[in-house]
Amino acid sequence: MCGRYASTLPPEMMEELYKLLNSIELVPRYNIAPTQPIAAIWEAHGRREAHFARWGLVPGWVKDPREFPLLVNARVETMAEKPAFRDSLKHGRCIVPASGYYEWHTNPDKSKQPYYITMADGGPMALAGLYTSWMGPNGEEVDSVATITVPTNHQLSAIHHRMPAILRGDEIDTWLNVREVRAAEAAQLALPLEDGVLKFHPVSTRVNSARDDDPGLIEPAEIIRPQPRVKKAAGGQMDLF
Repeated sequence: MCGRYASTLPPEMMEELYKLLNSIELVPRYNIAPTQPIAAIWEAHGRREAHFARWGLVPGWVKDPREFPLLVNARVETMAEKPAFRDSLKHGRCIVPASGYYEWHTNPDKSKQPYYITMADGGPMALAGLYTSWMGPNGEEVDSVATITVPTNHQLSAIHHRMPAILRGDEIDTWLNVREVRAAEAAQLALPLEDGVLKFHPVSTRVNSARDDDPGLIEPAEIIRPQPRVKKAAGGQMDLF
């Protein structure tokens, strides 16, 4: 799954790159986590605009979001059938601008090594997403988003078995065009990227804490290999186990 990402694209570049009709105030973020407000882009009433939304989708039919599971990702294989996602796939498709995302590889000893994954050419990512609006009993309205995941490509399979669906070029326009592009056609765009389009490197385990949010998190870090534990055997000998 994709559970953390970075977004450092300046607002004016986002406006130009994604042909937005509005602007929102953004600061560089290096460790964006679920439930936090994120920037997402969608089209409504013929206007393509950026919005702030909660990362963790809450369908409109939910009575109490506090009692509903956190839906950070939507699996491409089931999003058309799942009640939580199928209406958004038809009417609420969005993109989430990102500079890169984090994924954790599980080592043989069950420890986890984080990696930072970016476009090989250094360009921004457009993560395919779904959004919806939840209306509370007192009239409050909360927009929320889930990002879509797909099976990983061969290049990234050594790290994790899933990856976010990343859109490029005209795919972005097609995905956002909910007026003319049907859900089944749009879903065909959510595919793993081919090998070589992405690059990755290990980063510090500081990214494990959502409280840390600084440029140092995306810098390459040395992988710390766990040392085998040692115990004393009978007679004072040392045994590895």
